Amino acid sequence: MLRRQLFALPAALLVLAAPALAEERGTKQEAIAMVNAAFEHLKAVGSEKANADFTSDKAKWVKKDLYVFVFDEKGVFLSHGANDKLVGRNMANMKDANGKGIFPAMQELAAKSGTGWVDYDWAHPQTKKVEGKSSYVRKGPDGKSLIGVGIYR
Repeated sequence: MLRRQLFALPAALLVLAAPALAEERGTKQEAIAMVNAAFEHLKAVGSEKANADFTSDKAKWVKKDLYVFVFDEKGVFLSHGANDKLVGRNMANMKDANGKGIFPAMQELAAKSGTGWVDYDWAHPQTKKVEGKSSYVRKGPDGKSLIGVGIYR
């Protein structure tokens, strides 16, 4: 009986803690570090290998609720760490919950300053609620692609 209770307690604690663990959020600093690491990885191994890694190597390129995504200059996803079904899709006309063009805003920012934050409203994949989101974006080493990692505010 005692043995059963000893096994049941950790299992119950894990079940109770799961929602809190699932909602652990990344920070701005972590997002910037991931974008910079992705930039260096693109330089080191090239676009094809790096984008495959960003999409499939979750242990390295997905942290908490942060993931790397890369667009080409036309708005086509080259990689997406959270949803591989988006790879190859043109998202140039993607709009947030308020109708803001997300890709054009990222492209404009990158053209002006090379890197920075773009704010928009997006449904959180875990809560399904629309929340404020900011993506840190940087021009890729080729000068055309955009590397990004978003945080929920």
